[in-house]
Amino acid sequence: MQGTSPSPAATGSRPATRSLEIAGQLRTAVMEGDDARLTRLLSDLLRIKGLTKGQRVGLQLRTIMSLVQSLRTAALNDELTGLLNRRGFMQVGTRLLDLAARDDQTVHLIYLRLDHVQWLKDATGRIASDVLLRRVGNFMRDLFPSYGVYEVLGRLSGHEFAVLTPVGENAALDVIRQRARCPEGLGDLSALPLTLAVARFDPACPPAIGELLRNAIQAVDAVEPVNAMASPGLAPQPGMTLC
Repeated sequence: MQGTSPSPAATGSRPATRSLEIAGQLRTAVMEGDDARLTRLLSDLLRIKGLTKGQRVGLQLRTIMSLVQSLRTAALNDELTGLLNRRGFMQVGTRLLDLAARDDQTVHLIYLRLDHVQWLKDATGRIASDVLLRRVGNFMRDLFPSYGVYEVLGRLSGHEFAVLTPVGENAALDVIRQRARCPEGLGDLSALPLTLAVARFDPACPPAIGELLRNAIQAVDAVEPVNAMASPGLAPQPGMTLC
């Protein structure tokens, strides 16, 4: 899609909206590596007419700040699922754990591994496997509706997901299994092979988020892969105090 020069009339009548539109076009050009389009859009932004100098500078600043904010958000989020990516999870999760240590609050890290991802991709194709991963993201949002407030959700890699929650009942693997047996509106998600483990953050001897995550991964590696969504025999893993 080609960039268009900002219209003076449109710019003057709705500068905030127009700055967001231009910032969106700039972000797309940056993400797609379209240097020619990026140059054209920046040139258009600098040559806006029909405004006073103050109006022009104000619109340019709003546009640049909108672009910076959207790029900052993109750098911390997984585009496929909409969850935080690994960098975002570690960054936001560190802030949550710092607050938990300050407030003497226990937090649980729930680690989820989607097994046989490569097999799924080979058997169903890239698009179908992407759909399954998006469903995992939706499933996590359904399980932890307070994400973005006091829970942190992330996709750490192609097949790894994690949650930080201060709500103890949300970290019980048997409760997760019960709530996941009939995930509303998620079709055949119950057939996904997920392996789970929980690690407990103790504010009395607070580990860094990397250590907390490593211990959860070690706990997963110590158990046989099970279908956390469908297996009635899944037993919850004990929380680990990392001290």
